Amino acid sequence: MPSNKILTDVTMPQLAESLVSATIGKWLKKPGDPVEQYEPICEVITDKVNAEIPSTLDGVMGELLAEEGQEIQVGTVICRIETATTGVESSSNANSAEAKNSAHSAETTEDNQRSRYSPAVLTLAAQHGLNLQDIPGSGLGGRITRKDVQAYIDGGGVTSTNASGITPSSAQQLNQQVTPQPAAFEPKKVVEEPVRHSGLHLTEPPRVPTIEIEAGNHNEHFIDVTPIRNTIATRMRQSVSEIPHGWMMIEVDVTNLVQLRNKLKHDFMKKEGVNLTYLAFLMKAVVGAIKDYPIMNSVWAVDKIIVKRDINISLAVGTEDSVMTPVIKKADQKNIAGLAREIEDLASKVRAGKLKLDDMQGGTFTVNNTGSFGSILTQPIINYPQAAILTFESIVKRPVVINDMIGVRSMANMCLSLDHRILDGVICGRFMQRVKDNMESYSLDTQVY
Repeated sequence: MPSNKILTDVTMPQLAESLVSATIGKWLKKPGDPVEQYEPICEVITDKVNAEIPSTLDGVMGELLAEEGQEIQVGTVICRIETATTGVESSSNANSAEAKNSAHSAETTEDNQRSRYSPAVLTLAAQHGLNLQDIPGSGLGGRITRKDVQAYIDGGGVTSTNASGITPSSAQQLNQQVTPQPAAFEPKKVVEEPVRHSGLHLTEPPRVPTIEIEAGNHNEHFIDVTPIRNTIATRMRQSVSEIPHGWMMIEVDVTNLVQLRNKLKHDFMKKEGVNLTYLAFLMKAVVGAIKDYPIMNSVWAVDKIIVKRDINISLAVGTEDSVMTPVIKKADQKNIAGLAREIEDLASKVRAGKLKLDDMQGGTFTVNNTGSFGSILTQPIINYPQAAILTFESIVKRPVVINDMIGVRSMANMCLSLDHRILDGVICGRFMQRVKDNMESYSLDTQVY
């Protein structure tokens, strides 16, 4: 290591305009570790999301001035990074010796960095059953980054049975749980489906919650309340205690929508690389109804009601240990394809822990796809301080009377919780009817672009 070094302070950045502090969640670099510019050096926790703090320069991690779990004010120094001076060595012998040492160090560093994985890398690899030893790394010293893993997945990379740790029996179980995409995105052959089903269609094996527990007695154990869980508890209590909740439900015939999506989803996946979900169609229908009834897009301000002009839809996305509500900004300016891309992008960020504070701010109305895990009836809590939240329940085939005849139709419930200080039954009933009309107006001729 060069004898002449410069120490550069790294401070807690202001991740959002209203943020004044954040908690150090985990250090990803230890003193003496090589650091590459823009490489994450630590994870921080705010009251809304977890974020990674990147290095501002290349160098070696120096002193850590903040401990894990410590709350740090914005602008406070959290660590120092050592960088070498640009001075010329005094002799060629010194240069030669340093070159040899550097070569040896580079090999050691590469070996060390190769085995260092960030939480995002480990999570993504676990989700897809990958062996990280099979993936080439582009980071410092051959370190595998999340982009490397994603590129490996996008390139169709697969691991062998033994390398991935998937046995034939477990692979068979996965096949029973996961609905595979048809080869080369060719349309599936029409097969008869059972009328009754859970509504749950897994695209990947269920993930196991990752929690840290504190030992109790033999009959119980304790789970530490994380900052995010504490924030959820505070916001939910505030919503229930301050907002007088009203609730209503309406059922929707989505038979035409199901047929439309089945017609488009494979070509859409081939073209866009993302799923064309029912949620994108629902969001388009909701946005159209909000345009007709803008009071739904408002907040209570004691002596006035503030109606928001921009329609920013908060999307409730659940993980094993929390619920996040990232925001699709100006959703009224996007078509169905654009909404589908944003839904996929935000949901991926939530699962990978990559949400930024800006992704969580500015929401005016919340939509939740509770039907994705089989629910048929929900009474949601309003996302404070918004005026309403709408859930879309599981699509279930049921016998329905149409023109005095019984037919099997794909039906779904939509549930609305409303702030009764702002909204009443009449306006919400009309709003729900408009969403229903919009959903039932989809046909095989509907364009997503």
